[in-house]
Amino acid sequence: MRKPDRSSTSLRVTVKDLARDLGMSTATVSRAFYDETTIAANTRRLVLKRAGELGYRPNPLARSLITKRTKIVGVVAADLVNPFYPEVLTRLTDRLQAVDLNVMLITAGPMTSMDDALTLLLQYRPDVTILLAATLSSAAADACRRAGTPLIFINRHPADENSVAVTCDNVAGGAAVATHLIDLGHARLAYVAGRPDVSTTVERWNGFAAVCETRGVASPFCENAGTFSYEAGYAAGVRLLGAAARPQAVFCGNDILAIGLMDAARREFGLDIPRDLSVVGFDDIGMASWPSHALTTVRQPVDQMIDFAVDLVGAAARSERPKLTCFPGTLILRGTTAAPPRTGAAPPVNA
Repeated sequence: MRKPDRSSTSLRVTVKDLARDLGMSTATVSRAFYDETTIAANTRRLVLKRAGELGYRPNPLARSLITKRTKIVGVVAADLVNPFYPEVLTRLTDRLQAVDLNVMLITAGPMTSMDDALTLLLQYRPDVTILLAATLSSAAADACRRAGTPLIFINRHPADENSVAVTCDNVAGGAAVATHLIDLGHARLAYVAGRPDVSTTVERWNGFAAVCETRGVASPFCENAGTFSYEAGYAAGVRLLGAAARPQAVFCGNDILAIGLMDAARREFGLDIPRDLSVVGFDDIGMASWPSHALTTVRQPVDQMIDFAVDLVGAAARSERPKLTCFPGTLILRGTTAAPPRTGAAPPVNA
């Protein structure tokens, strides 16, 4: 076995250097790093031991040419302002790395459309693409299929029947919120929607409104916030609570909307929550449990959803994957919901 050239120890060791050092062919040395290749066990051990001594690491791009897999899971996210998605992204990344997969994050924002972000990602040939808070055009979805890159949606699902998605059971979650508020005695209910064009908004409303109809409560008023953000929730709260017929209870499409609305209720109208107004969110982000918020909300089963999505990544090449899988959420009761005043009268609107 040759000693390494000390004059070049500061340079990156290549597979050719390692092969020369071991007196083996480059092809033999390369095969030692891939479990799926055939090579004598003693030879593999010798190569790996010497590679560790020399500090050699196989090039993942070169590996992908041999295995036809990059071990990259592309993640495209569009709403990282919403605290729910950074929490999901952190847990998702940990789970993927635990099974020896690498994560490449591409974000879409004001300057980059979702389709453009996906086009950029496909240049790196990810094995699978996961979409968080994302809607996608049919053309972009078709581009993924042509590239042989399966798509998995988390927390939203498109109308495209060929897509695979895992979500919380949003309909059941909205129904649980309505049941809770009506059981408390609230009759004037409202819903603050985020983006009106996404599945989560529509499904949570459908479940909420259906229970109101079944229970004989007036159809809830729907206030469109336009997006899922604190500022949108605050502005929606100003509009909704400034109306002559103020609701007794409000279901917000997610937690950050609810937190914005509660701040508007307290600062703009001097309302006490929950004495004057009950508020419910959806997601159970970390700050929902802070004492300053103590928000009643629907907890999404994030760990179950992520575990299932990671299993889908492993089964990406199989055609029998379920198209839509929903996991039930859990209504978490905290300090923002209570029975209305016995008189049932809403407090006057502040001048």
